[in-house]
Amino acid sequence: MTRTRYLPDWVVLVVCCVAQFMVVLDFSIVNIALPSMRHSLGLSVDGQQWVVNAYALTFAGFLLWGGRAADLLGRKRVFLSGLVLFTLASLVGGVAQSGTELIAARALQGLGGAVLAPATLSLLTTTYTDAQARARALGAWSATAASGAAAGVLLGGVLTQLVSWRAVLFVNVPIGIALLVLASQALRPAAGRGTVRVRDLDLVGTLTGTTGVTVLAYGIVSTDTYPWGSARTIGVLLAAAVLLATFVAVEARFASNPLMPLRIFANRSLSAANGVAAMVGAVLFGAFFFQSLYLQQVNGYGALRAGVSFLPQALITMATSLSVARIVRRTGPRRILGIGPLVAAGGLVWIAQLRPGSGYFADILGPFLLIGIGMGACFVPMTLAATSGVAPRDQGLASGIVNTSRFVGGAIGLAIMATLAASRANQLLAGASPLSRALRDRALTLGYDRVYLVGAGLCVVAAALGSLVPRVVLANRPAPAADLSAAGEHVDAGNRIGEPLVVEM
Repeated sequence: MTRTRYLPDWVVLVVCCVAQFMVVLDFSIVNIALPSMRHSLGLSVDGQQWVVNAYALTFAGFLLWGGRAADLLGRKRVFLSGLVLFTLASLVGGVAQSGTELIAARALQGLGGAVLAPATLSLLTTTYTDAQARARALGAWSATAASGAAAGVLLGGVLTQLVSWRAVLFVNVPIGIALLVLASQALRPAAGRGTVRVRDLDLVGTLTGTTGVTVLAYGIVSTDTYPWGSARTIGVLLAAAVLLATFVAVEARFASNPLMPLRIFANRSLSAANGVAAMVGAVLFGAFFFQSLYLQQVNGYGALRAGVSFLPQALITMATSLSVARIVRRTGPRRILGIGPLVAAGGLVWIAQLRPGSGYFADILGPFLLIGIGMGACFVPMTLAATSGVAPRDQGLASGIVNTSRFVGGAIGLAIMATLAASRANQLLAGASPLSRALRDRALTLGYDRVYLVGAGLCVVAAALGSLVPRVVLANRPAPAADLSAAGEHVDAGNRIGEPLVVEM
């Protein structure tokens, strides 16, 4: 019998990191291209907004399903399926001839990303069973994921200005094809997977959970058009609450193989880490969004210049994530989760002092770097805490939950921050006539300053939640040869092989 030969584990790391980077990149890469898309396809203002929202909604709504599908159907199979869908959707979006086609393609991209993202993390946590090797792998994964949003603005500006808005979608196609070739050789199929029955996928839980999250996200991102107190917004949010309550009831009492077994939240480390993830997502999405608006709308930066301005923040975030990966192996995640958010809070308080026309090197670069350091310090310990002590069969579920917490937290946080910023700006502009450019810029800047302070408060909450993570001692326990021979699944009947030992101190 011919034995299948797989590529080294470091190729698995490369595949997972590039795939995750591509998924995160597509949250921001289209932002600078939106004016060109609108002009080319005749998009309305609402249509332009939905080029972004269609991706975010489907991504947030299907993350849990993607994580559970990876556990039940096999991580390699789900990874490849998500990658194919993401790549094809990027191609369709690039050749779109109408706004409707583009928005539909972006929705399919979001679905592909929701399947792909949790599979990348669960593949790493089951491939790297040694504790120190896992921490290094998670450091590289977190660094590429953390820098993806800022890199998206830079790459989006370059491609839009030098090539075309279509290039921001086409760029995923060659990358996706290369990843498919590598992944088919590098990833090992899951061991011990039998035929999965339809009922094993918990269709009722999938329907209520994903629809509930999607409706919730829709209600939130629509608040720029329909205020929080409007009948429409209240109705949408109530519908989301009913769907999510039904989801919890199904998972707790009726599903034989639940999409999200509630037992997993008995793991204190996972629960606290997900709280941190929600806060970090809100701060990261909000700070990045308003930094971009300030540079372009107030300081008058062009698309390319604004993108380049984010490069130092992206680099320091990546460097910090890689450095923290080495530190967390000695200290455990709790201490870093208590420090990192506070560093970011300092940067947010600093940047809240900006005024129209503030200089980049004198006033902007410093807080940019401090925010990048603080956020970069959170990703590895947050991810490690969320997956520590979780059985291998639930790694996809755990990664799906932490990704859902981060991105849903980001959507909620951004919507709330946008409302606060607009409210503050409108208060300052009320009754002003004539409306000068200087007054408009001052009002916008003070609105942004308010949300930076809100973000600083969320960082303090994140640090408090981080203190609830158990102190973790990372132990290097070699796996028995019999377990290492299993392709892609590492299970020990007693203690989980390669998992950190969780010690309450």
